[in-house]
Amino acid sequence: MYTRKNPPTLTCGLDVTGELLYGKWKMRLLYFIHEGHLRPTQLQKKIPDASPRVLLMQLRELEQAQLVVKETYAQVPPKVEYRLTPLGASLIPVIETLGLWGDAHLEELREMLMGRE
Repeated sequence: MYTRKNPPTLTCGLDVTGELLYGKWKMRLLYFIHEGHLRPTQLQKKIPDASPRVLLMQLRELEQAQLVVKETYAQVPPKVEYRLTPLGASLIPVIETLGLWGDAHLEELREMLMGRE
């Protein structure tokens, strides 16, 4: 398992929030779980650019942060579903606000991001 050389500085809410949500797919995973896409295969279909391995790693990190709960059903084949915890659900309005801001500035931001390549 990866161990950081320098521990994160967690002196304010932005530091903590950034540390929890750092990861390319975490906000999308939270949002899609909120929408009802609970199984790993459903999430993979919603985020096809992400590898299954990376999605599972980020789901595991969200679970460790107590933002999602993993439910494993005892059946053959095994069935796994993810659900938001109350803490994870409290992030949904924040994620929606960020999405609306991104939509409002989509063209401008897209040009800026594409110009970096």
